Amino acid sequence: MPITAPDFSWFFTPGSTFSYEEGPTGTLSVVDGGELWLPTGRVVACDPFTTLGGDWVRPFTVQAPAGRHRVQVAMATLTEPGEEPSDEPHRRVAAARLLVTDAPVVSWELALKDGQDPAELGEDGYFGYGVDAGAGCFYDAAANDSFEECEGDEGPLWDAFEAAGHAAGVHLVDGEDGHNLAAFSSGFGDGHYPTWVGRDAAGAVTCFVTDFFVVPEGRAPAMS
Repeated sequence: MPITAPDFSWFFTPGSTFSYEEGPTGTLSVVDGGELWLPTGRVVACDPFTTLGGDWVRPFTVQAPAGRHRVQVAMATLTEPGEEPSDEPHRRVAAARLLVTDAPVVSWELALKDGQDPAELGEDGYFGYGVDAGAGCFYDAAANDSFEECEGDEGPLWDAFEAAGHAAGVHLVDGEDGHNLAAFSSGFGDGHYPTWVGRDAAGAVTCFVTDFFVVPEGRAPAMS
């Protein structure tokens, strides 16, 4: 059967900790990245350096309410056993969240695009997006043509990551016609990452969360 979601609310609870079978332990904190404008509510998630604005990039079938919504990342600070505190700690973005409401999440479902059927997935399978440049993002489908200058190693998207020394973090980048996107580093780098939709007790969408697999499987609580 397809993979199941951990309880991502735990990822976004400051002070949550996890460990690897061998190696470092991790402590999670929440970094706020500002507000993303969703004029249509059609959410897109992708690697912004390689697929932003591509005609093949499609929004999720589940939509968010139109408006401005906060973007946050769950930041993992990794520490080796016996390691002394550092002025430059090892940090990785464990997950990125587009927060629609603060209502408690009672269920998670894979964020799907047209034509994707979870019944076709094999054991531990999932749908997600590929990362080839160490970054992911959220933006509204209406903004697909608003970032023509964000290509490769030039333009405002690159400048935002360059100004931060390409350290783990989240960046709001402005495009044309008032559009913006929220970009963030993707865990340990390149890979293929799923996005999940959280719903409250009434079935309303509360958030979209992309998991970058920094927290090892089974080391976060499962949704009851």
